Amino acid sequence: MLKEYDFSAAKKNPYASQLKKQITIRLDEESISYFKRISEQVGIPYQSLINLYLRDCAANSRKLDLKWE
Repeated sequence: MLKEYDFSAAKKNPYASQLKKQITIRLDEESISYFKRISEQVGIPYQSLINLYLRDCAANSRKLDLKWE
């Protein structure tokens, strides 16, 4: 390995805007525990598992059927 590298000709990653974005979201303890249990079974970090679930819902245009009583 070199002691120093020259990044003067480096280009910005064109896909950087498509990467994940950090946000703050409030979830109840039951939901977090559920995804943590599943993540241990499948070997995927729970935050990635939540992201995969939400992405699947968005890709399949799933809508929540709520009935307030």
